Amino acid sequence: MSDLAARNAVFLDEMGIGPLWSLRDALGGAPFDDAVPSAQDDVRSAAPDAAPVAEVAQVAPLAPARADDGSSAVPRAAASVPASPVVTVAAPVVARPPAPVAAPEYAADAFASAPAAAGVTAAANSSASESAWADDDAGQPSAPATDAQIALMDWRQLRAAVAGCTRCSLCRSGRKPLFGSGAQSAQWVVVAGATTLADEKEHQPVAGESGKLLHNMLAAVGLARDSNAYVTNLIKCRPTNASGGDRAPTGDEAQACRPYVEREIVLSGAKLVLTLGQIAANGLLDQPLTQPLSATRGKAYARAGAPLVPTLHPGELLRRGTDKALAWSDLLLAKEASDA
Repeated sequence: MSDLAARNAVFLDEMGIGPLWSLRDALGGAPFDDAVPSAQDDVRSAAPDAAPVAEVAQVAPLAPARADDGSSAVPRAAASVPASPVVTVAAPVVARPPAPVAAPEYAADAFASAPAAAGVTAAANSSASESAWADDDAGQPSAPATDAQIALMDWRQLRAAVAGCTRCSLCRSGRKPLFGSGAQSAQWVVVAGATTLADEKEHQPVAGESGKLLHNMLAAVGLARDSNAYVTNLIKCRPTNASGGDRAPTGDEAQACRPYVEREIVLSGAKLVLTLGQIAANGLLDQPLTQPLSATRGKAYARAGAPLVPTLHPGELLRRGTDKALAWSDLLLAKEASDA
């Protein structure tokens, strides 16, 4: 027996497995350094991603350890065993029957969670897919309200209909409609043309400097937006050109929004409709939008619910101050028609 074999025999005796190993040699087992399948080979065959043999050898067990699931795992190497003998005899010790059993068992536990996780993922994906389809169905815009439906709406329903409107290309292209503001029980309803950039910024029709001038015009005849006047736009969404600037609305856009304005007038109980500018006047009088205001203003128009008096838009008066006298005469005419 060589010195190496003697040392190994002593070490195996100390471990209590000398007789077993002697029996193995008697049966023709290969020496320690022959091609005996190592623990790494066993683990690698069960789990290809297992740790290298050097790592397995360093944690090769002597005392039973517990796996995460409470079953016996590969015994852990005793801290008192010198490093070099452990490296020398690690392969035979790990190659004992418990090692191949423990390693596949561990690998089975690890891979068992993969199908479960995959199932969870598949279920989540399926749920997400169904949810996505459900959202798509739920998010489909409802059919636009008809003129007859709008004519029966109350204030709450009318506001909701305007907010979700799809009656023309403006709202369908993502423009945000702007509802009217002021007293819902009003003496006058003031109707301007189309929503402007200033209106969008202040979230109310006829905003900015034009709004300030309108405030003065109404005050001159004893009215105010927050008490007895209601202000709205004929076209609820801001018409824009290719560069994002304001543009004149089309006849189709005016006709799409007109039922909303007609309903606002009825709900307010107003005695008079004052239109600002040619767009609002022509849109409510069924005239071409391009017809000049000069051909329309200066008289009161009888219509169902309340008479209509056209006047200049405050924005025009800011550009042409000399026309304020014309606007004042229109206000006096409107007050007369309202009182009558």
